[in-house]
Amino acid sequence: MSQTPLIDQIAQRVEHLLLRHEELQRTNALLATQVQELTHERDLLKSRLGAARHRIDALIDRLPQGSEAQTKDTA
Repeated sequence: MSQTPLIDQIAQRVEHLLLRHEELQRTNALLATQVQELTHERDLLKSRLGAARHRIDALIDRLPQGSEAQTKDTA
């Protein structure tokens, strides 16, 4: 018979699965690194956004209070 014995078929399948497993491990490691980098970038952007909001709030606090302040100044 020219059929590959069952044990050889199983061995080939196991080898294929091992290679696929290694490939998925490498992909997972790359994705984990990417997630870490993106998380760091997100945290940095959130920090910058908070600082910008703080500066804007400080500028708003320095503005005159509505139209009443303008009316009193011109009267």
